[in-house]
Amino acid sequence: MVHRMRTVPKAGLQPLPDLASFLQPFAALVRRSESRQSMERYVTGLLADVPRKTASDLGRSLPGTSGQRLQELLTNTSWDFGEMDAIRLALMQKNASVGGGVVIVDDTGFAKKGTKSVGVARQYSGTLGRIDNCQVLVTLHYVDAVFDWPVNGRVYLPKTWCGDAARRDRARVPEAIQFQTKGAIALELLDESGLTPAAVVSDAGYGDQPAFLDGLQARGIPYLVALPRKMMFRRAEEVHADPGTEVPAPRTGVGRPRRAMTLERRVAPQTVEALRESLPEDAWQTIAWRDGARGPLVKSCARLRVFRTGSRSTHIPTEGWLLFERPLPGRGGDFKYYLAVGCDALSFEALMERAHVRWVIERFYQDAKGELGLDDYEGRLWSGLHRHVALVMLAHSFLTLQQAYGPDVRGAPHDETISASGSSSQRGPPPCGPQKHGRAAPNAAQRAVPAGP
Repeated sequence: MVHRMRTVPKAGLQPLPDLASFLQPFAALVRRSESRQSMERYVTGLLADVPRKTASDLGRSLPGTSGQRLQELLTNTSWDFGEMDAIRLALMQKNASVGGGVVIVDDTGFAKKGTKSVGVARQYSGTLGRIDNCQVLVTLHYVDAVFDWPVNGRVYLPKTWCGDAARRDRARVPEAIQFQTKGAIALELLDESGLTPAAVVSDAGYGDQPAFLDGLQARGIPYLVALPRKMMFRRAEEVHADPGTEVPAPRTGVGRPRRAMTLERRVAPQTVEALRESLPEDAWQTIAWRDGARGPLVKSCARLRVFRTGSRSTHIPTEGWLLFERPLPGRGGDFKYYLAVGCDALSFEALMERAHVRWVIERFYQDAKGELGLDDYEGRLWSGLHRHVALVMLAHSFLTLQQAYGPDVRGAPHDETISASGSSSQRGPPPCGPQKHGRAAPNAAQRAVPAGP
């Protein structure tokens, strides 16, 4: 059974005690008491059993506020969603981290109508599984042996938006925001977070971006990324055995001088698909990395030391493990490929487990959309969308802490109150099959939450 976030059963005029305590560090983001009350009402509404989480729907459902006041919080009240993320991340690192965590990079799509919502365009969305009119949000998510929680996010702004001054003005896109690939956005989000993860994990959409991988290496961050089957690599054993660039003989006579024979010409790169096909059968072994919804997750896996290859087959002096995965005999499934750089201290089994940790962010998208209204924002402005996202991540973090701490451990360090073996199971098995972001019934269990940092 897939784990679901717990929701607040009732939203009353008075703030829920645990939520009021949790929100105290964030009150300084706004100056007026009315704005602080609107922030509490908005987060309460995101947590409550309200069918849709738009400002207008929350205003009609919650006592003590209105849709206009909640919309004012998102669009005209002066506060910085980046500062909200920073305060929340400090709180989560203190109370919801056992160290050694990785950061998952991914993106999710919001289907939209019209052309005025910030970042909306006909573009591919992995969430929708097709090209459609949508917004795409790049997000980071933290995962360790016990906890997982959202880090931050930013909408992808297509080139059609970046060059349209009138459209940018209507959506109040800051002048500093220019076109960036999703990989570049992810690197900036990582820098803004201040996190130093044990590794970054991503799907092939980011593994296929050399600039993204270069950026991680420049920051000294290990990574394990999925790969497309046509990506090129050189066998490490062939590179290590290369004799080195020979000195060309002195030129004699006329004609074009002889070119030196370089490593790029001596050692030919191969696609990951070709490298897989060249592996002997005894290179494969059966690996199970953890229990899933239908029993142990088991695949036939192999690995090979390789060097990265740049454009025009240039050699990149970055060595790592190329990981291969295929279904067991008699079972259906596709071949999958991963590149692990800077992860040499991990066993083969640990590498495969890390390669599959990405399911956690898919579960976050299910929870955030199905219960917290991540995709319910109907405004058009840059600040409004990102404030909504920050508030959704705030609500999700509140529930994460609520699940981890009992009523008598307010503010206690996590290692005094929770064990790794007991808590990792709370994340549940990975979702199976295509993801449908439905709403789950609310759970009335309430727990205290640690106070602010």
